[in-house]
Amino acid sequence: MLLCGPSGSGKSLLAAHSGLPVLRLDDFYKEGTDPTLPLTPQSSDIDWDHPGSWDADAAVAAITELCRAGRAQVPVYDISRSARTGEETVDIGRTPLFLAEGIFAAELVARCRELGVLADALCLSRGPVTTFRRRLVRDLRENRKSVSFLLRRGWRLMRQERSVIARQTALGAYACDRDEAMGRLAAAAAGRCATVRTAA
Repeated sequence: MLLCGPSGSGKSLLAAHSGLPVLRLDDFYKEGTDPTLPLTPQSSDIDWDHPGSWDADAAVAAITELCRAGRAQVPVYDISRSARTGEETVDIGRTPLFLAEGIFAAELVARCRELGVLADALCLSRGPVTTFRRRLVRDLRENRKSVSFLLRRGWRLMRQERSVIARQTALGAYACDRDEAMGRLAAAAAGRCATVRTAA
């Protein structure tokens, strides 16, 4: 199961309440010193909301390894330091379903479908104002970046939220609120949801 949505939309909280094993896709961010990191237009800020800031190949490799072997070595990433700080083993045992969540999860829909490992792909949406408030409170609490950076990023993401969701649904994720997402997760866990709903 892939779970995407704008930063601050509640993906991690929903994942924690799902009862499923979770693969944190945010741990596949590139290091802050990587010269390939994209910048926001007309700014020196790194654009951490651009797929180019993230290692999609490593994320797909981890997903396929979990599906094949039930366990995988994955990086541990510290967002406040923009750096990988180690590795850990994700072990899903014999569970037939796990949740891979992160803002770039929709980028993997086509590849996971081609590999035959996709159960469903969801895009969590709560509305730009609610998401802005949740994101800012979380990022300040976790001291993720400087206050000025978080405010600039938050304002930009609030204005872009509808286009972000449009992109993620175009990539094959199904936009829904928290309650519907939980229902689809339960259906997939029960084996009733075998394929992703594609965009029209």
